[in-house]
Amino acid sequence: MKTDRIFLNETEMAKTIARLSFAIFENNPSENLGILGIHTGGAVLARRICRFLKNTKGVDVPCGVLDVSLFRDDNKCGADYIDKTSIDFCVADKHIVLVDDVLFTGRTVRAALNAINALGRPKSVKLAVLVDRGHRELPIKPDYVGKNIPTNSGQKVVVRFDETDGYDAVEIL
Repeated sequence: MKTDRIFLNETEMAKTIARLSFAIFENNPSENLGILGIHTGGAVLARRICRFLKNTKGVDVPCGVLDVSLFRDDNKCGADYIDKTSIDFCVADKHIVLVDDVLFTGRTVRAALNAINALGRPKSVKLAVLVDRGHRELPIKPDYVGKNIPTNSGQKVVVRFDETDGYDAVEIL
């Protein structure tokens, strides 16, 4: 696909993640907080938020990866499915911040909520996204948004992470 434009470059993305991290820190009790990133982009973002909080605030927030594949309403998993969920803390009675890179229809978040409830009952769940592009099909609204990007339904928003793509950027294709 051809990149029509870069919406956030590396510097802008770092600033946006910092603002998102500060907002999460300021609005949640750090002693009973857990952060879960939705596999794959949300997991990278969640790890960055946790690392940022540790480096800037000295707070070591438990961070996990949540694979929602088996909970999706368009599940196409076969016998070769491998669960990428990796959570080394109990979600029960924790304040959970669910993290994803792009919020679009809301179906991934719905699947994530089902996956979290299968693991235990948290005190609360809040949603943090780097990009909200609109076009919701379900009544889901993020609590923390890095950037709102108005798009049409034919466009694709791709978040590039240095860890997976070799560079940081948010692109509209």
